[in-house]
Amino acid sequence: MIAGICAVLAASPLALALDNMRRLRTPAPADGVPAVSVLIPARNEAANIGAAVHAVLASRGVDLDLVVLDDGSTDDTADILAGIADPRLRVLLGGALPAGWSGKQHACARLADAARHDLMLFVDADVRLAPDAARRIAGFMQRNDVGLASGFPRQMTIGWAEILLLPLIHFLLLGYLPIARMQHNLSPGLGAGCGQLMMVRKDAYGRAGGHSAIRASLHDGIMLPRAFRRAGIMTGLFDATALASCRMYDSSAGVWEGLTKNATEGMAKPIALPIWTFLLAGGHVVPFFLLPAWPAIIACACAYLLRALLAWRFGQSWRSVVLHPAGVAVLLMLQWAALLRAAFGVRATWRGRAYTVQG
Repeated sequence: MIAGICAVLAASPLALALDNMRRLRTPAPADGVPAVSVLIPARNEAANIGAAVHAVLASRGVDLDLVVLDDGSTDDTADILAGIADPRLRVLLGGALPAGWSGKQHACARLADAARHDLMLFVDADVRLAPDAARRIAGFMQRNDVGLASGFPRQMTIGWAEILLLPLIHFLLLGYLPIARMQHNLSPGLGAGCGQLMMVRKDAYGRAGGHSAIRASLHDGIMLPRAFRRAGIMTGLFDATALASCRMYDSSAGVWEGLTKNATEGMAKPIALPIWTFLLAGGHVVPFFLLPAWPAIIACACAYLLRALLAWRFGQSWRSVVLHPAGVAVLLMLQWAALLRAAFGVRATWRGRAYTVQG
């Protein structure tokens, strides 16, 4: 009985992911030469900002406006930016963070105010755009009636914590979000995106309230698409694997801190997390303890087939596939830790700032 339930819980996300992978495509280039403002918030990004800016300046086929906001950096970020001589680059200086705002949301709101073009592409400083990325994302906006579009860059994973956990982003997205329904239903609960790479139309951004609508959030990847949908504006997803790359965290502590700070705006909610635990543990952890029962064998096969397909499609580490059950177990531990931390009022820290986590 239990093994049979596990088989269903493992087979269902596999079936959904097969349909979702068919729908998630790399955009074709835009017609003409679209005007795009690329907006980068940067706080203590000396290790990244030079490479990020040069990658954007190498963009082809767009009328480019690049704005970087140095958000109170105490490292060499400002000096590196000052040394880049290109008229397409403008640098803003961040001021004091207003009460009720998180740092990134305030920086992005200021960047949006400074943008010169209608298409605004928000890019994190640890993202490296391909030369045709801006033109292709603009092409997605041309061909789809959306106010916001987002894609997940190829995640570069080196350390074991990165390999174990970060590929699960695609696993959760494609295994549990029905993209076909998302494309035709404005429900905020179907809103999804990646805060590392988002393009918006300026008029839609204003109608949705922009980053001001999510000013206290630490997870713009989920919360900004939901703000657009609450305003009646459709959002979309594209495959950004060939358009951008990103090494999100460079240490195990960074992985834990970064994922934990976002958790309570995702699955780590008092009602949602027990459901997620049932779905994920039941389909991807428990079956391995029930072998060699035939339903458990089917469940394990479905789990590994799904992860193998995702690794092949999105260029993920094959070590993460082998470690899939352990990765899911650690992910659930992280989510429960985040929920307990929020319950006890422990504040999240990021980039030297402390925040009250959002539920």
